[in-house]
Amino acid sequence: MNYISRNAEQEVTVNTSPLPASSARSDEGIKSLSKLMKVLDCFSTSVRTLSLSEVCQRTGFPKSTTHRLLASLREAGLLDQEGDRDRYRLGLKLFELGNTVLANMDLHREARPYVDALGRLSGQSVHLAVFDGHHAVVVGRSDAHADAGARAFFESAPAHCTSVGKAILAFQNAATLDRFVSGELARFTEHTLTDPKELLADLKATRERGYSIDEGEHQPGLRCVGAPIRDASGRVFAALSVSGPAWKLPLSEVESTAKIVIHSANAISQALGGSS
Repeated sequence: MNYISRNAEQEVTVNTSPLPASSARSDEGIKSLSKLMKVLDCFSTSVRTLSLSEVCQRTGFPKSTTHRLLASLREAGLLDQEGDRDRYRLGLKLFELGNTVLANMDLHREARPYVDALGRLSGQSVHLAVFDGHHAVVVGRSDAHADAGARAFFESAPAHCTSVGKAILAFQNAATLDRFVSGELARFTEHTLTDPKELLADLKATRERGYSIDEGEHQPGLRCVGAPIRDASGRVFAALSVSGPAWKLPLSEVESTAKIVIHSANAISQALGGSS
């Protein structure tokens, strides 16, 4: 209801009515969707199956809530349950949706020949990734010794300790970087940069030289070199990288490798209508 407050100088109408029911339902729907996404985020290429109790532990949700969320995801085909066992894995529906995303993604379509060519030229593994605001999502890769060439591939990689992630982060605006470093910077190896100041200094160096380096920061003994990819507006939204064992990609070859990675990334940017 409304009531009117009067004094000598002004008349103010104050609305004390509750929020419309539709608005309340919308807020609840968003909260439910966030919970569902938090459950899906528990799974990865290294964590393929989880039990009800394990999902509870990872999400912090009560057992009853977690059971309801798992049931909803399984009914939608987003999760599969291993027979009668209390083990869940990501469902094939996600694979179908992922393939649809790739089929409609200009980046994947335009980048595919360059990813394949870079793999043959470098003799190393190549990764193509986009930034979702939190992670570097690998959407394509080419293995040096694979016959199939560039392949569709989905994997969420930490942005602060991978060459594709740092190649993207280095060219984000100050607000995005501040928000990113204010969150948790998980440690994966003894070389992972978890101090915000050290990471920001590393990103500054990346901007200045035009390419990023991952010195065993995500996986021990692995060295990676990445370069940014720009869209038609000039915004850095993706990156390309070459990676291999440190003994196979020595420091003496990083600069020469960076040149071909940058060249390939620039070619993809131009194919997308952007500039190098």
